[in-house]
Amino acid sequence: MASLIYFLCAITALACAVLVLRSYRNTRHRLLFWCGLCFAGMFAGNLLLIIDRIVMPDTDLSTVRLVVGLIALLPLLYGLVWEDE
Repeated sequence: MASLIYFLCAITALACAVLVLRSYRNTRHRLLFWCGLCFAGMFAGNLLLIIDRIVMPDTDLSTVRLVVGLIALLPLLYGLVWEDE
């Protein structure tokens, strides 16, 4: 059951990244770009979670997952703080 939830979270993050980046392509609002990058990073973090828990359960990738999660949030933080419209 946990693997299904991990997979659904990854698919949801990917769908959000695609939809937000497609909206950015149409409107050119820069905050949408930063949000799209954040969701793409969240998708990468979810993929690492699937690899960590399901594919290679004997390997601990929690530190890598946390670093990827932090890196995923940095574009959104930049967009919220330094972008003005």
